[in-house]
Amino acid sequence: MSTWLPPVAPAPEPPAPPPPAPEPSRAKRWFGPALVIGLAILKFGAKLKVLLLLLPKLKVLTTSASMLVSVAAYALIWGWSFAAGFVALLFVHEMGHVIQMKREGVKVSGMLFIPFLGAAVGARSMGGNALAEARIGLAGPVLGTLACLALIPFASAQDSDFLRALAFTGFFLNLFNLAPVVPLDGGRAMAAMAPWMWFAGFAAMLGFFVLFPNPILVLILLLGGMETWRRWKTRKEGAEGNAAYYRVRPVHRLVVATAYIALIAICAVGMDLTFVDRSDAI
Repeated sequence: MSTWLPPVAPAPEPPAPPPPAPEPSRAKRWFGPALVIGLAILKFGAKLKVLLLLLPKLKVLTTSASMLVSVAAYALIWGWSFAAGFVALLFVHEMGHVIQMKREGVKVSGMLFIPFLGAAVGARSMGGNALAEARIGLAGPVLGTLACLALIPFASAQDSDFLRALAFTGFFLNLFNLAPVVPLDGGRAMAAMAPWMWFAGFAAMLGFFVLFPNPILVLILLLGGMETWRRWKTRKEGAEGNAAYYRVRPVHRLVVATAYIALIAICAVGMDLTFVDRSDAI
């Protein structure tokens, strides 16, 4: 006796896989994340500017409190001792700006330390002319470099790789700040030396970013690009005194250039003297 069974319907074919998404272009891969980071940094920068103006009225954001926050942040990477030494070198660097600002008659509203971004001094101007701006800009690397040089005898006497590494980091910090890009210290010096160097410095910084992408470089490129374009447009318009702002006597231009080149040379030699080879420790 046979049992009748209904015919079995064939199993449906699986749906065809969707076509692969087109691979993003190289430009999108490079600049997509950078654009997102840049927009976030711009928002942060706008808030930071407000905070610097309100710094004297905000008790929480005192210099000492922001220094402690920065030490704690850097300690996550380098440990407490090195973090404290690095923030101390940052403080000396910024005090160079503060001292010169006061000598130029610029009112300082406060100093704020920003973890992984350095520190900033709040002020409504950079002096009454390009020469004053250059003096204020170079005063930070001058005092900061002297502090690093002071560490070398102690490092040699104690044969301390810790002090050598700390001095090396300080020399690098000051050397990086001498890049001819506003708002870095080197860009301030270029206001009195050769403002056209802002464009050369910006191009060099852009090339460095392509080779070594970094959020800090994104911040410098965004702020530097906007500030360079704004200042170049108003450089000869006469608005707000800009017509006379960049008039610097040749002898003063030579003094600024000599100090600028000397600082670069000293920082480079200092980095060579304090370099600690850690390849054997790996």
